[in-house]
Parts: sequence; structure tokens; C-alpha cells
Amino acid sequence: MGSISRSTAENDRPSSNGNLQPNHEATDDADPPAPNGHSAGIPSENDGPRKRRTPGLLPLEVGTRVMCRWRDGKYHPVKVIERRRILSGPNDYEYYVHYTEFNRRLDEWVKLEQLDLDTVETDVDEKVEDKATSLKMTRHQKRKIDETHVEGHEELDAASLREHEEFTKVKNIATIELGRYEIETWYFSPFPPEYSDTLKLFFCEFCLNFMKRKEQLQRHMRKCDLKHPPGDEIYRSGTLSMFEVDGKKNKVYGQNLCYLAKLFLDHKTLYYDVDLFLFYILCECDDRGCHMVGYFSKEKHSEESYNLACILTLPPYQRKGYGKFLIAFSYELSKKEGKVGTPERPLSDLGLLSYRGYWTRVLLDILKKHKSNISIKELSDMTAIKADDILSTLQSLDLIQYRKGQHVICADPKVLDRHLKAAGRGGLEVDVSKLIWTPYKEQG
Repeated sequence: MGSISRSTAENDRPSSNGNLQPNHEATDDADPPAPNGHSAGIPSENDGPRKRRTPGLLPLEVGTRVMCRWRDGKYHPVKVIERRRILSGPNDYEYYVHYTEFNRRLDEWVKLEQLDLDTVETDVDEKVEDKATSLKMTRHQKRKIDETHVEGHEELDAASLREHEEFTKVKNIATIELGRYEIETWYFSPFPPEYSDTLKLFFCEFCLNFMKRKEQLQRHMRKCDLKHPPGDEIYRSGTLSMFEVDGKKNKVYGQNLCYLAKLFLDHKTLYYDVDLFLFYILCECDDRGCHMVGYFSKEKHSEESYNLACILTLPPYQRKGYGKFLIAFSYELSKKEGKVGTPERPLSDLGLLSYRGYWTRVLLDILKKHKSNISIKELSDMTAIKADDILSTLQSLDLIQYRKGQHVICADPKVLDRHLKAAGRGGLEVDVSKLIWTPYKEQG
């Protein structure tokens, strides 16, 4: 159990349950990838030679494609990922389905009555395709590989991606209770085997121990003396607080945090050695204690200048600017260290979007205020942003030219204003005067 890494933007999307709520994977303003208004048309017979109509075939086989009624009352195409018997007859199954138009986090168990059996299709050649993968990349495989760039695991080849999806295809925990929130989970998380038959877990919001039953949590809360994460408070501004937790000193907490975070992060690696990581836990504080909003982790020592390994805003707190705050906070720590920083690669598309937004706002603010010429190196020294990230950001904005062997920044005020407006709001500000922190290399 350890630090989740290999992701770098946050899941700032509202929960699909509507009353609550990360790559590391989405921006503060990203809309949820939920079904929304697609027509409930029946798939065409001309969709391709791979599909064969098989109406009335019960129980449905894994791999079957069919239209399913979602919670919006509309029908959407799904693929049956798994099935399980709930009674004794052929109709007495429920099916775990993937909505093929949308992110895997919406996968769920559905009853037979939610499926339109007149639209049943099966992929008759799917096994043949799997056998041919080493010889030819099919259009289906290319699409799956393209999707990995959206989901943030460019490091996985097609075979590894299929293995990952097979192992994690069914969510093992449906909901969790954390403090005053009940939260629908998004993805599989590798909890110990004794929790494999548990649909709901109850977390202590302060020490992050998890239990199977509400009664266990209530007994635990009478004994747990923590009212905040078990680390040093390094930032307090108003009701916001940040705690630094050393994975070596607080191993169980670090492991539990990673189990929890994996429920909202898809293609991420769960490392079982948390000793190498520091966890920065952002909290909202009231008279009951400090309640976790989100976190980011970073390696204690990174040869690649990574200043952030994994980032997540918990679902109840998304779309409030906390993701941008966490990114900004990671750079303030880099400034204190006297180093430049960059998020751990690979970045998902949404991760890049989050960081590109931050880099854009910071750099354009400086360029607007700076009257004379300024170099990439000077910008890097001022912001702690890696020179490569500055260069790629300015190039994406067409604000840089290559003249006489060097890069020249073109900072027309009207162009800067236009880009700043497009970049959107900057989120919550980090009050650096409230940050009291000693870099790890100088500690103890």
C-alpha cells in the first residue's frame, strides 16, 4: 500500500450521485462525463461485420452490447462486463455494464429490466481480435490506446492495458462514508481480501482507518483521539489548513490514504512503500476538527525535479478551486526549497489542461507587470516552474519566437489580456505568509 503515483492532475468533477463529491485527472471546471441527452436509438445493422443480432438470449453473455436505461431515464449503449446470479432462473441475473460513450467511473450493476433486449448484440469476433493483437493493431485497439492518453497511462502498452482493465473491471466498493458524506466510488481499489465482499466501507475521517460496519466506526470514533491528519500543520489561513504527513512516520495512514484515493483514480499505480513519500493533506477546519478536502503527494528525493506525484480533490469538494490551490501550493514548496519543479509524468490530457492553465495564469501575470525584456531562465527562477514547461506553455500560446539562435518572448498587452481571459479564474490564493515549513532535507 503506498503512494499512488503516475498521475498529475486532479479529479475535480462532481459526483454522479449529485449530493457529494482524482490524475491526478481533471480540472476544477471539468463537467462530469455522464450520459446527457444522447438519443436512445437502436444500433444499426450496418454498424459493421463484427456484430450479430441475438435478441432474447438469456442470460446475457459477457461482451454483449445492448441499450441500457440510465438514471437520467434515457437509453445509452453499454457493454456487459460481468454478470452474477441473484436468484435461480435465466432471468435472475444482474449485469455489470460499461457505458461505452463515457468514462469507466460510471460503470455499474443494473437489473435486467433496465436493458432493452430488442437491441442485444454480441461481439462475435472479439476473441479472434485478441489473438491477433501481436500481428495487427485493430481499429478497436487503436481507440483503446488513444483513450489511455485521456486517462493518463501512456506508459501502458495495449497488452498491459487489457490486463489492467481485466483486473479492475468491476468496482469492488460501491460507496464509502467519510465524515458527513456518503460518496459513490468511481473505480476499483485493491483493498485486502477480507473486504472483497463489502459494498460499503466506513472511514474514520481523521486517521483513515476503514471498517465494514457503521457500528464499528462508531466504536472507533469514541476511541480515536485525532481531530486532524497525523502530521505537522504547515499552513493555516482562515478555515483552510495544510498538514504534512511523512509516509515513513505514519505508514498506516499513508497506506489507507492510497486505498481511499484509488477509489477515485483510474489507471494509477499503487506503490506499497509509502516511506519514500510526503503527503500534503488539505483540510477545511471547524469546531469538530480538520476535515480532509484533498491531497497531493511528492517524493522526498526526486532526481527528475518532480514536485508532485499524485493529486486528488475528494468528490464533495470538487469544483471549488481546491485543485488549483493544491497545484499552486506544490510550487510554493519548490520556491521554499530553492528548486524548480514539475509534475510527475506522464500527464493525462486533463492533467496537462490543469497544469497548462496554472502555468498560463502565472506566466501571463508576470509578463503583464514586467515592462522590460525577460528570459525563460528569469521566469523559471521567479516561479519555480521548469524551463521546459514555460517554453511549451508560451509556444502553445504563440507568445514565443526563435530569432538569431535564441527564444524571444512576444508580449503584446492585448494578446496577453486575451489569453488571460481564456485561462479563466485562478482559484484560491496561497497566502505565502501563512506557510511555515522546513524542506525535508533540512528536517531533523
